[in-house]
Amino acid sequence: RRALRNAALDLIAAADPEAGTALAQAQIAQATNMTDRLAGLAALALVPGEAREAALSAFAERYANEPLVLDKWFAIQAMIPEDGTVERIRRLQGHPAFANTNPNRVRSLVGSFSLANPTQFNRADGAGYALVAETVLALDGTNPQVAARLMTAFGPWRRLEPVRRAAAESALRRIAATPGLSRDVTDIGTRSLAG
Repeated sequence: RRALRNAALDLIAAADPEAGTALAQAQIAQATNMTDRLAGLAALALVPGEAREAALSAFAERYANEPLVLDKWFAIQAMIPEDGTVERIRRLQGHPAFANTNPNRVRSLVGSFSLANPTQFNRADGAGYALVAETVLALDGTNPQVAARLMTAFGPWRRLEPVRRAAAESALRRIAATPGLSRDVTDIGTRSLAG
């Protein structure tokens, strides 16, 4: 029942942003459990505007000392299906609560983006691929397992249309050409490029 209600809230937010915003705000305010509160925030995140930004800010402030909840907050923003999401993620990588040394945080932000936001990860301009490639390279020296896991998002790159395929291949080749890569990242990169 709860899952159905929360799915309906997402649909309403997508179909009627004004009504969706009001319903999502009410759900966040009245929620008696974190599942409903997060679902309200996720629905509100689908609607651009001040209400979304205010809710995201208030949520981060309220749960600043709860790492698992903040992981969800990062993930919700990574899955926003609009053009500014890559830039949002870059800003969030500079957030005081984000650290490349925290594997859960990296998976929540960059992993959620690459695996659960196909429209923005697969942008025709290649910005989504570049973001993930930069993160892989930044992580490889300290956490090669997480870096390699992020690379799995490139798995289906050969099935993309030509423009996106070229951008994804370019990002993979950029990673592969970096000296001193870990065995984990080298293995995934080599297999991805070999097809």
